[in-house]
Amino acid sequence: MSVERNPEAFENAPINWVPAIVLLSTPLLALVLVPWYLWSHGANPATWTAFAIFMAWTGLSITAGYHRLWSHKAYDAHPVVKYVLLFGATLAVQSSVFDWCSGHRSHHRHVDDEYDDPYSSRRGFWFSHMQWMLRKFPSGQYDYKNIPDLKKDKLLTFQHNHYGLCVVASNAIALTIVGFITGDMLGAFIIVGLLRLVLTHHFTFFINSLCHMFGSRPYTDENTARDNPILAIFTWGEGYHNYHHYFQYDYRNGVKWWQYDPTKWFILGLSKIGLAKDLKRVDGLTIKHAEVIMQFKRAQARIDGGEMSLDERLAAFKERISAEYEAFSQTVEEWHTLKAKSVELKRTEFANRLHEADERLKEQFSLVEAKIREHSERIELAYAHLKGKAATAK
Repeated sequence: MSVERNPEAFENAPINWVPAIVLLSTPLLALVLVPWYLWSHGANPATWTAFAIFMAWTGLSITAGYHRLWSHKAYDAHPVVKYVLLFGATLAVQSSVFDWCSGHRSHHRHVDDEYDDPYSSRRGFWFSHMQWMLRKFPSGQYDYKNIPDLKKDKLLTFQHNHYGLCVVASNAIALTIVGFITGDMLGAFIIVGLLRLVLTHHFTFFINSLCHMFGSRPYTDENTARDNPILAIFTWGEGYHNYHHYFQYDYRNGVKWWQYDPTKWFILGLSKIGLAKDLKRVDGLTIKHAEVIMQFKRAQARIDGGEMSLDERLAAFKERISAEYEAFSQTVEEWHTLKAKSVELKRTEFANRLHEADERLKEQFSLVEAKIREHSERIELAYAHLKGKAATAK
């Protein structure tokens, strides 16, 4: 969907009353009712346990459900898992699955475009965080042409067509049950319901706003998405947003073993017990290739900026990086040749010998991967050497 590029249509967009009322009133109610509840009723451990469970359930229902399962098809899940995630996402009150996924796919297709990206960071923090939902901007009016796969699902269609009823009924039923179990009906609605709702909203909104403003860009600088490990803590692993925008169909966002991505671990755990399958992941060599390209870009930026102000050493650094890039380009050519050769072998071999074709090239792929990693290490050494020389000169 491409919208009319008319600034006046954005400036004069009418108020979107239902989202505006919900999104502006709930934080104000939480600011008043939560302190009052804690002052008058104290802390009920059972209520706070339920709060933690619902935070995890609704948060993961958005990240593992609306986002990685339905928006990106990064994996497939057992019907029971889909029911649980859809129920949790409905409790989260973040629009129907059709609205959420259609808007998100538009975001990826038109990322950072001021007119076509529904929550473009180019329009500033406030717009990308929540203003895009408060008014009926042209970029937020979806025609659902980009979700034909989701429209075939009867359960998702039912949730979309009866979204208001689903939200009210699911929250009323779930919170009433929690109130009976904990013996704290008021706490169930104020803490497990209201406070959880506000926090889940804004933690999700951080991905659209702060994750496009603060952090590093180790994989691509073609858009504003950033990797931010601090935001990953609040967003169930979604903070590694630069990786996600470059490799959007990977079921992982935190691709390194040490990166905090509970959504990735949740999906992987489901696959281990037979409740998820077809987990899509980008191979390590492709990821490393993207990282090295960005290393070269950063090196070139330093050269162009002359930030070290050491002409002779900077010239040597430039020569070293140029030579390394030439060698890296040859390695990438080897890689593409091997990939083409692999495809050709699989076309010509019989089906029962495809594994042999893969094994035949495995060693060659390993050598190319080792070369790319060596390029990365040599670039880092060049940085370290230049910094050392600069410090000595000072």
